[in-house]
Order: sequence, then structure tokens, then C-alpha cells
Amino acid sequence: MAPQRFHEQFDQIQRSMPDVPLALGPDDASEFIYEKGVVLARDGRDAALVEETVRTHFTEATGLTGDHVRRDSPETNRSGITRIKVGDPGHGDRRGDRAVTHALRALSEREGRAGRRLVSRNHVVSIAVNSCPGDEPVPAALSQGTNPAPAETGHDPDTSVDVLVVDNGLTHDHALVPLLAHVDGDLHGTETDGAGNLLQYVGHGTFIAGVLAAVAPNTDITVRSTLNDAGAILESEFGEKLFEAVDGGWPDIISLSAGTSNGRTDGLLGMDAFMQELRAHDTLLVAAAGNNASASPFWPAAYADLPDYQGVVLSVGALRGDGEFGACFSNHGSWVKVYAPGERLTSTLTGFDAPVPYQYQHSTYDACRYGFTYVCTCQSPSHVGVLSEDGTVAKPDQVMFEGYAHWSGTSFATPVVAGLVAAHMTANKETDPRAARQQLLAANTQFAEVRGAHVPALRPSGWRPVPVVQRPVGA
Repeated sequence: MAPQRFHEQFDQIQRSMPDVPLALGPDDASEFIYEKGVVLARDGRDAALVEETVRTHFTEATGLTGDHVRRDSPETNRSGITRIKVGDPGHGDRRGDRAVTHALRALSEREGRAGRRLVSRNHVVSIAVNSCPGDEPVPAALSQGTNPAPAETGHDPDTSVDVLVVDNGLTHDHALVPLLAHVDGDLHGTETDGAGNLLQYVGHGTFIAGVLAAVAPNTDITVRSTLNDAGAILESEFGEKLFEAVDGGWPDIISLSAGTSNGRTDGLLGMDAFMQELRAHDTLLVAAAGNNASASPFWPAAYADLPDYQGVVLSVGALRGDGEFGACFSNHGSWVKVYAPGERLTSTLTGFDAPVPYQYQHSTYDACRYGFTYVCTCQSPSHVGVLSEDGTVAKPDQVMFEGYAHWSGTSFATPVVAGLVAAHMTANKETDPRAARQQLLAANTQFAEVRGAHVPALRPSGWRPVPVVQRPVGA
């Protein structure tokens, strides 16, 4: 992981959540971001046990106080999770939270005896956990079309597949794009700063909807603005928002390009109730494996490796631009079940009503390459030639978008796979998305190499490889 860029993302999320003090964990290892002064427990007996145990431990321990320990939410919640305040969130800095750390330790022995987790940090779930998704969008010429190119199948309202995209909403003018004719949902809201520049991650949900619609035209896509704080949300709120997203009915497929590591192998406590409810429906969750270049489980994608969810969740890693190897930023490991193109895809960022400027947020170049011998996707805006197809920009750190963009990340490999599952359903008159998932993977004969491992790869017919720029080893 690139620590400098992780701290840049921390700053971005902290600015978007000014009333929520955040810290890095564990022990400033930059694996995840979490809320200071708060832990999570399941409603009911677990919450009462956690509150009592932490208060007793803090009262007896030197340098700690039980005065702050109390419930910080109603006793019952739709998400099944109670927030418990354990300390002053203003104490300390981003390098960690002593109160949260000791609260977790206070329950460790009881968790061991119970054989299950009783308490958790309140993690930040984000579309760009380490600020390297891998990169920020780059303008793409309209004349080149999208990549993947739109499939030549039509849209039939009687057989269309319902897909829910849980993301950060749609740009206000997305309806001007013919490819997005069957896309609906929430708008971003504020899209530009005071100078008229697109805000960071605006267009993320629109881009994903465009990729999905290109791979699977026979879909009705709904995009929700669940991740509207710089593409992030607290774990304690995420489960509730997921339930709200399916209030109108459970879709065939949920495409989710967000998540978090948590240093564990048993999932997110804040998603537990939703994941159990998901099992009771026919919906397939297609989730991004994350961009940390790590083999550590990334949730909720890693649920695909848990016995109860192997047919319910499909985790997606990203392939490099040539489609032969894994992208340098992509998470990997046995819990990632399939890989798809995710580097420099081309899709709709905005509509076509007017060009809009974008001020690049980051300037670090080598920090995102993770030692790979080709140029990874995080590139400095000071390198003028990489920002647009013709190599020219108005200023070194600003470009103009007129509709299309190139973008990279497991965020965008995810809708490729969701679209392929939907397209399989249409082509085979399959109404069960979980059965379609199984059939698609069983029939797949494509593979790629990821960190020396031979892995299943799904490449849509409309996808075109892009050149990989090699750099001398050691450069």
C-alpha cells in the first residue's frame, strides 16, 4: 500500500465527515479508517454485555475512565447494530484511538469463550479506501466510443434484469446519454466546487452504470447515492442504507464497488443483518475486491469465501489493461473469485450539456506503482502528457470533460461482471441470478495470471485491450 496516498484519502474523507473524528488502523498500519471513540455491538444482549464489560474494564484500568461508556444509539435498529461510546473522540490523533483499542481488548477473552465476535470498530466503507482506485478519471474522446463497446442486444422491458448499483449517485445530465436510457436513481446533488470544477468521485456511479449498460443492454439499472461523503459511509450506517436501497424490492443483482478491510476473516458486524437477509432472497451481490494491492480480505467482497455466502456473493478483482495479468492495484487471493478488465475502461462520466473542468486532487506518481515494472494508473497531474488523449490540457493540473472518461479500479471491473451475469440471464432465459453466476463461471474458459496464480477471467466481447507502457526495471 502507498502510505502517503492513504493519508491523502484519509484527509479527503475527514473533510467530508467533519463531525466524525477518524483514525487509521490498526496501529497506523493504514489498512482501514475507523471512527474514534465508538465501538459496535449487536443489539440486545451483546450490546448490554459489551457496555458493561468495557465500563468495568475502564473503571479498573490505570489511565482509563468509564465515565464516557454509554450507548450512543437506540437499543434496536434495522441494521441490528448498537453504537457504544467508549471514549472522548477528540483525544489523540489519526494514529489510533486508545479507548477503542482497550474496548476491543476488554472483550477478547469473552469472544474467545463465545467463539464469535462481540465487538467491532466502526469502519469507514469507501469506494477508494487507499485513494488509488487506481487513479482519477482522464478525459476520453467521444469519437472513440466506450470500452467495453455496447453489446448489440436490445432492451425488452418484459425480460430485462433489475440491477441496483450502490454508489454515489448520478450526474444531473446523465439522461442525455442514449446508453443510459434505462438508468434511473439518485442524483449526486452538489457536483462542482466554487470554481466550477467537478468534485472528487463525482461521476463514479454514472461511469459504473455506463459500463453495466454497455455489457448488458437488457437491464433496468437503479443507482443509489449511498456513498455520498467522498464516496464513503460509516459501517454503522451502511447496513441501514442497504436496507433502504432494497425497500422498493430486491433486485436481481446488486453491484457494489466499495468496502473495507478490517483485519479479520469473518465479515463486517455492521453488515451482518443485511447479509443474513440477503441469503433469504434470490439477489446476487457482485462486489469489488478493493484496490489495496493486498491479499487481506476486503469486505463485503470476501463474503464470497465464507461457506454461507459462496453462492450469494461474487467477488471481482481487476485485470491490467492488456487483460492478461492482474492490475497492480487490485486486491487478490483465494477469496477473489473472478477477474475482469478494470484498467483504463472508457465510459460516461457526465452528460453532454456542457464541458466541465476537473481539478486533479493528487500529485504523487511512483507511490501507487507498488514496485511494478509498468506504469500503474496513479499518475501525476504535473506530467501533462498523461492527462488527455492529445497530450494537451488547459493547465498542468486541470482538464476538461465533455462526456467520456478513462478510469481504472476494481470499481469498474465489478459492473463488467455484474453485466455479464445479467447478459447470461437474458441469453439463456435464466431468471435466477445465482444460478446464472454458477453457469457463467462453470462455462468460462478464460484465465489470466495474478501474482503468479492462474485465475478465472471474464472478458466481455465488446472490450478492447489497451497498451501497457513498460518501464525499465528499477526506474
